Amino acid sequence: MAKKADLLETAAKLKLELTAKNTIAEIEAAIKTAEEKKGDDKEVVAERKAETAKAGKRSEKAAHEIEEKEEKEARKATHDTTPQGEAEAHMKQGPVPVTRPKAERHGKKYKEVAKKVEAGKTYNLAEAIQLVSETSPVKFDATVEIHVVLGVDPRQADQNIRTTVTLPHGTGKTIRVAAFVPIDEVEAAKTAGADIIGEEEIMKLLDKEQITFDVLVATPQLMPKLGKYARLLGPRGLMPNPKSGTVATNVAKAVKEAKGGKVEYRVDKQAIIHLGVGKISFGASKLLDNSKAFFESLQSVKPSSLKNAYIQTIYVSSTMGPGIKIDIASL
Repeated sequence: MAKKADLLETAAKLKLELTAKNTIAEIEAAIKTAEEKKGDDKEVVAERKAETAKAGKRSEKAAHEIEEKEEKEARKATHDTTPQGEAEAHMKQGPVPVTRPKAERHGKKYKEVAKKVEAGKTYNLAEAIQLVSETSPVKFDATVEIHVVLGVDPRQADQNIRTTVTLPHGTGKTIRVAAFVPIDEVEAAKTAGADIIGEEEIMKLLDKEQITFDVLVATPQLMPKLGKYARLLGPRGLMPNPKSGTVATNVAKAVKEAKGGKVEYRVDKQAIIHLGVGKISFGASKLLDNSKAFFESLQSVKPSSLKNAYIQTIYVSSTMGPGIKIDIASL
């Protein structure tokens, strides 16, 4: 019995559920199996320790970082943006933001004039121009702007609309014209009304990055000298271009046109053209003349390869005023 008691004590240390009812043979067999299993576990731990280095790619830290990276990539692949670990615990749960409708965010003056524009209605050009003259919510002399969405692809060279139009009554802005011309044409440019004239004068301004003009006109032979200023002039739309009429052999004519209301317009990346056609102070009659001149010019440059509808939608508005939709069929 003493032997059985000793065996039961050893079994208890190994956490084996054995009692005195078990035979000595059963207890010995269970103890032997438990000890063999324990020895195998120790060998596995020893092998793992041997495989893991203290530092470097085989260290426990490196293995942990690899596991975290794999988990992160797996979440990224499934677009799982749920906060993890401490980030989840510290994430603040605030109230859901409430965005007011755009109509409610406008000022009182805008809301008053916007009542004159019927929602969902399209106006003919004359009606829209008359209405835009009555719906300016600002105190200053606002610009009347036309916004046209075209069915063109600006990435195609033949559909990248860019041209000029001479507005009969001008734009209402004082245009400062610079004439980049040789000495023998300085007098002609001056007579035509150019504000800044000559090679040296303009190059000094460009070297200092001082842009004090709205339009730059140049002769073809002097264009190579403007090459080094392309990064300065290009983004501002001031680089002379034959399409816009600012590269011309007859500089006097180009200056007069720029001063007299000749403006350039071009389609942007979203296939939209934005153009100011005058000021509210012009009155509906002059604004209508300028608008008609623009639409005639726009129709004249319609790409022959275009299969879709050329003009998609047209809106006219004053600066900070409500948009008025124009019926395309009325043009």
